Amino acid sequence: MGGFFGVTSKDDCVMDLFFGTDYHSHLGTRRGGMAVYGPRGFQRSIHNIENSPFRTKFERDVEELEGRSGIGSISDNEPQPLLIQSHLGSFAIVTVGKINNEEELVHQAYENGHIHFMEMSGGRINATELTASIINQKQSLVEGLLYAQEMIKGSMTILILTPEGIYASRDRYGRTPVMIGRKENAFCVSFESFAYINLGYHDYSELGPGEIVLVSPDGIQSLSKPRKEMKICSFLWVYYGYPTSSYEGVNVEDMRYRCGRILAQRDMGCRGCSGCSSSENTIHPDVVAGVPDSGTAHAIGYANESGIPFARPFIKYTPTWPRSFMPQNQSQRNLIAKMKLIPVNALIQGKSLLLIDDSIVRGTQLGETTEFLYESGAKEVHIRPACPPLLFGCKYLNFSRSNSELDLITRRIIREREGDEVSEEILADYADPDSQNYHEMIEEIRKRLNFTSLKYHRLDDLVESIGISPDKLCTYCWSGKE
Repeated sequence: MGGFFGVTSKDDCVMDLFFGTDYHSHLGTRRGGMAVYGPRGFQRSIHNIENSPFRTKFERDVEELEGRSGIGSISDNEPQPLLIQSHLGSFAIVTVGKINNEEELVHQAYENGHIHFMEMSGGRINATELTASIINQKQSLVEGLLYAQEMIKGSMTILILTPEGIYASRDRYGRTPVMIGRKENAFCVSFESFAYINLGYHDYSELGPGEIVLVSPDGIQSLSKPRKEMKICSFLWVYYGYPTSSYEGVNVEDMRYRCGRILAQRDMGCRGCSGCSSSENTIHPDVVAGVPDSGTAHAIGYANESGIPFARPFIKYTPTWPRSFMPQNQSQRNLIAKMKLIPVNALIQGKSLLLIDDSIVRGTQLGETTEFLYESGAKEVHIRPACPPLLFGCKYLNFSRSNSELDLITRRIIREREGDEVSEEILADYADPDSQNYHEMIEEIRKRLNFTSLKYHRLDDLVESIGISPDKLCTYCWSGKE
């Protein structure tokens, strides 16, 4: 996906920018970058961070950079920030989002006099440079940002660093968050709300959907009011968000406890028995465990509600595998996922285990985890994903590295059952937790991955776990509904 951080201060901002950007390392795996504006004008540094943490790559750059304003990014895709010189002046830009109508926008840029694109990422035009070209088609940065909101199909949240300060533009539907923090003589702009707390900033505001502001050391200037419609990504709470962050006033860790509590209530029969893949709705595990790290809080919520002890039957080896993400190559990711987790045989041997993972995508890693638990002596392995079955590839964020929806285990099973051409009506039926197709799909997943039982979080329960109005949430990857 990617993250960003910006600072504008009356004093040098480089250390705040360095640590604030580093705190977004869980959101991306390929590139890190920082740009500052100061006495020597614009300075920029970008590094590949696939094999080393952001902090180790940029420690020397901190000594060279000097400025009172700056922006930084962690990216899964294009190198950024980019430095741009145009009729709107000089500026640096970072983006988080996804452009679905790239060809149309490139063609339009050529027609409007844009001669060429300099930045190429994996053979494709850098999405951040394309965004800058759209902005530059207008006569001011604010007009350009509004134009980008209208023209880009997908989503795009943008930070622009200028000599005057930082322009922050949240995606028009607010699919990703933009938080403002404040301390004496400085303001910051952040994807993650926790990223500035240890730097001495306090929560100041959260931008609304499509809202544009200019942030300077003296304050926040509103340039475009928030739009009414919002569709923030629900998966931020389920998986992507760091536990100490909050979006729209809802803390990630707290939401995950509620999620686990509701999963337990379903198993205990407090909410009915719909959605279970086994003939027995009542299970009796010895312990509840989260697949570390993103499943841990969900598991704590389940354990607290059910009274079943929480345990850690496997531990993530963090000294050499500290990062949340994996290499781009799928086979390497599968190997590293296995290498990270070390079993605790004393907590596995002869035990019935209930595991909560954030989601099941391909099923490969969780299937292998289950097998090594059986090999370590587990009697039963019950699985409770913390979200509904993933049926649709995300159209709005670079949420997954999947190249095709057929990478999803659900869609492979549906294709085997229904053929290559599947209507929206049929997919909607598979998404309905009360339908026969849904139950048969879940049972097939359970058999293939060798789980003792499998029960997904229901979408209505997930929405309740988050606790904000359903019409403000994007649930497309589960429901297929815009």
